Amino acid sequence: MKPLPNGNGLVHEVQDITSLTGYSQVETCTEVTCMDLPQIAETPQELPHAESEPEIDIVINNVVCSFSVRCHLNLREIALNGMNVEYRKENGMVTMKLRRPYTTASIWSSGKVTCTGATSEVHAKIAARRFARCLQKLGFNVRFNNYRVVNVLGTCSMPFAIKINSFSERHKEADYEPELHPGVTYKLKTPKATLKIFSTGSVTVTAPSVTDVQAAIEYIFPLVYEFRKERSPEDIQALKKRRMSNGVEEYIYENNGNEEDTGSDSAWDD
Repeated sequence: MKPLPNGNGLVHEVQDITSLTGYSQVETCTEVTCMDLPQIAETPQELPHAESEPEIDIVINNVVCSFSVRCHLNLREIALNGMNVEYRKENGMVTMKLRRPYTTASIWSSGKVTCTGATSEVHAKIAARRFARCLQKLGFNVRFNNYRVVNVLGTCSMPFAIKINSFSERHKEADYEPELHPGVTYKLKTPKATLKIFSTGSVTVTAPSVTDVQAAIEYIFPLVYEFRKERSPEDIQALKKRRMSNGVEEYIYENNGNEEDTGSDSAWDD
């Protein structure tokens, strides 16, 4: 073997490898040829079908729910002793607001309460129970009853613009009146939903539940896909503004946290 130079320019003789290791026999490595290695497929693997399709984010903007407290409510007493309330005598109701979840309730003297502003069905149920708890703390004999989700408003943005003129001509269910509204109104019977389709690719859905909103968008996607087109710079700017406004609303809600216990005693529910 050739001598190896060190950093000082000196050359040292390499000792016998058997004396360094202490073994009399040293196993030598056998040569490995390319034929011994497993063959690697030259063709790239096909991506799953789910990854090739664009993902559409559905944003729930508003969930409307209603319930009854099964007792008469003195609106004047609620307006005097309640917090974050506004008495609208001309409408015959009191509006009460919560910060977490950010919702507004319309309270009538008959005991009916309508809650709006929630961003999910879970948050709507929490807000409804908190409104009922606030009324109970004011001295009313409240019974949380007849709760139901009345309406859900959801929006989504398609990854393309839509030729709404051609779309409305093809489908008879579509109603397009550009003098009255810039979007196409499309009504579904199953699931029961009403869609507003805009040329920018934005779709607004109104349905009885979140599940129906998702089903309606899954139904309308292949129909509008046939009439897709590239977005104009004006469409891109409009979508950016809408996404920024939705992002600010989600950030405000996520940083609010929970305010108080909603109460889970079974005697309160009926």
